[in-house]
Amino acid sequence: MDKYSGQNSAVRHLYPSIDPFDQRMLQVSDGHTLYVEQSGNPGGLPVVVLHGGPGGGCSPVMRRFFDPEIYRIVLFDQRGCGRSRPNASVRANTTWHLVEDIETIRSELEIESWMVFGGSWGATLALIYAQAHPITVRHLILRGVFLATQAELDWFYGGGAGKFWPEVWARFVDPIPEDERDDLIAAYHRRLFSGDMHTEMRFGKTWSAWENALASMGMNGRAGEAPGDYARAFARLENHFFTNKAFLERDGQILQDMGRIAHIPGDIVQGRYDMICPPHSAWMLAQRWPEAELHMVRDAGHALSEPGISSELLRIMDSLAEAEKEG
Repeated sequence: MDKYSGQNSAVRHLYPSIDPFDQRMLQVSDGHTLYVEQSGNPGGLPVVVLHGGPGGGCSPVMRRFFDPEIYRIVLFDQRGCGRSRPNASVRANTTWHLVEDIETIRSELEIESWMVFGGSWGATLALIYAQAHPITVRHLILRGVFLATQAELDWFYGGGAGKFWPEVWARFVDPIPEDERDDLIAAYHRRLFSGDMHTEMRFGKTWSAWENALASMGMNGRAGEAPGDYARAFARLENHFFTNKAFLERDGQILQDMGRIAHIPGDIVQGRYDMICPPHSAWMLAQRWPEAELHMVRDAGHALSEPGISSELLRIMDSLAEAEKEG
């Protein structure tokens, strides 16, 4: 889960935009090719950034949370996303393929261990990756926590958030016949994978608009419409992962497996009024994670571009950079 665009005036106080020193298309398994970039200091402290969605993509603004003199910043577009190819493909595209891809990137770049920075679905993936490969993770920095539980999916696609935004919820629900509204994820899945491009784009835009409209506290229930190709890819991938419960073995798996990474230090940045990923998940995660600090940001919603969220993430990354210099 994540807002498709995080670039606005709220992030102007971050580090100035920097250009990558390395951009490549990396072939991974099953016919997928990933866009991967590096920026900052080639010999610096490695940090990999995991974008949201599933189905989003990396953007230049994501580089700006890191001091380019200290950090070696690695961004990539996950399978089917952004500049990765094939676009919008769900073939051989599961959580475990993404975990494997992260390890492939780490190996390709000859990085022994790194910090992992992720928001929304990126936070989900960061936790799952760390639990699978704890020895490679130095620190986790998470924003807008999503634990991929049925309760969270029910909240956002079962009417919970809709009780706060009934007019926006109605725009999401109205295109679906009444006899299919008991499972909106399944109803949208039939249309997003109908094989008819016009239908897939139309419902992709509606799916994406529901999430985007609730991303920021400053929203009035309407957001700019995502481009058709982007909306289709985002919606298909997100729906694919949610239809399959993020490909986890059991509901609540991430919390149940926190013992595997209890020793890894972490920071959790959470908007108090996050309508997409409510704070309860972040709080529950912090209870299971003795080495993590929960930063609850007042007057903030879900988006990376929320001023309070941006400021807190920047403060944390600068603090970690300072500790690295002193160490």
